[in-house]
Amino acid sequence: MKYKISPSNAGEVVSVRGSVIDIRFDGHLPPIYSLLYAKEGEIAIEVLAQLDAHRVRGIALTPTQGLSRGMAVEDTGGPLKAPVGKGILSRMFDVFGNTIDRQAAPTDVQWRSVHRDPPALARRSTKSEIFETGIKVIDVLVPLERGGKAGLFGGAGVGKTVLLTEMIHNMIGHQKGVSIFCGIGERCREGEELYRDMKAAGVLPNMVMVFGQMNEPPGSRFRVGHAALTMAEYFRDDEHRDVLLLIDNIFRFLQAGMEVSGLMGQMPSRLGYQPTMGTELSALEERIANTDTGAITSIQAVYVPADDFTDPAAVHTFSHLSASIVLSRKRAGEGLYPAIDPLQSSSKMATPGIVGERHYAVAQEIRRTLAQYGELKDIIAMLGLEQLSPEDRNVVARARRLERFLTQPFFTTEQFTGLTGKLVSLKDALDGCERILRDEFKDYPESALYMIGAIDEAKGKAKPGQASTSAEPTSTSEAKADQKLAEGATATPEPHPKPKTTPKAETEHAISRHES
Repeated sequence: MKYKISPSNAGEVVSVRGSVIDIRFDGHLPPIYSLLYAKEGEIAIEVLAQLDAHRVRGIALTPTQGLSRGMAVEDTGGPLKAPVGKGILSRMFDVFGNTIDRQAAPTDVQWRSVHRDPPALARRSTKSEIFETGIKVIDVLVPLERGGKAGLFGGAGVGKTVLLTEMIHNMIGHQKGVSIFCGIGERCREGEELYRDMKAAGVLPNMVMVFGQMNEPPGSRFRVGHAALTMAEYFRDDEHRDVLLLIDNIFRFLQAGMEVSGLMGQMPSRLGYQPTMGTELSALEERIANTDTGAITSIQAVYVPADDFTDPAAVHTFSHLSASIVLSRKRAGEGLYPAIDPLQSSSKMATPGIVGERHYAVAQEIRRTLAQYGELKDIIAMLGLEQLSPEDRNVVARARRLERFLTQPFFTTEQFTGLTGKLVSLKDALDGCERILRDEFKDYPESALYMIGAIDEAKGKAKPGQASTSAEPTSTSEAKADQKLAEGATATPEPHPKPKTTPKAETEHAISRHES
């Protein structure tokens, strides 16, 4: 964007210390958050402090190579601005609103300040509504709030980006909303891959991408979140549309703030974090809200340093989230995608008053069943499944079928898996879980429930009592449990088993040897 330069208010650089620039103005002193340009517009500086009647201190939003004392600085007369309007859809921007997708700059746009106040309390919607994603395990066990904030905890390679991509696809394709992806401290490679994936999946026309990449100065990374929120607020307040805002990674926003604080000479707080961390995070998070005109629903990736959930960055982030989704590397290794850990994940919306008595009861029964299965896994590994009581065998059978039913093929991975994506309504997901808990599918092989949509699809994949021949990923111990359960989880072990092996058992043995 070409900012209007105020010729009557020019200054000169008096000090350069890395990204911190001190500038002297003999005339009017620029206010806090003013955007200044040096070196003929090549270097952007944001004012963060007024040192005295003639000097300000700012942080550079661009690299400062070539900047020296005595250089002229021009005041734009306003703060950093972001483009808004229908013309920004399907485009990719940097923190200044410049397009970075190698296409012409959009024309039909307005420019608004990135520093905006959260919506007033009188405008906020007090009704708690469920935000359906079409993903079974999330809608049933970790329901998201419309206009709320969900945290996505996961490392590399467990399906975090795939899950975000699927949510973008479902939101645009079935809820007629807008998705905005904000990459804070993103790797350039990840941003380019995401852009190509979105384009190939056909969801780019209703999406905006904003990146403050990892190689950019901390000032740029610190402001890119505000730029993305300004775009989201336009769609919510002006076009009255629901917005899905995905932020990756909110920890990098706090990290950039910590770098800026250190550069500005502020005394660090606990573990080296900035003393104003809570205020800075709140200024960003409180703008994500549902109002009487629309809602901004945010899903944020949260990196937890050294898996320490008492880290100040994690603690401050938790206080703003309405749902926490934890991705498990163990479940990903077993091929159970999406690899969401149902026992560690939680949501404030999962109460009878919001989701209803039936939904709450089903979710609690699922958690109870999976927790009991987790306790029994050690016994199964040491003594074998045959040492369990018939009741415990039923629990194991139910839990394993629930785990497989809560897997789901995604639209955005069709070209990799060869499986058609499924969008499952909350009604169908609850119905399927209830029927599994009632042992309606105890005679069906577990593989019939793997990677399906609604529960009735299992009847088309296999017949009751039919042996499984699917190469469903599983661990060695689970393969043995699979074999035992297939032979009859509800039957009491015979004191003198017959030496003759049925063809069904032979098939199961072959599968377990193959899978192990």
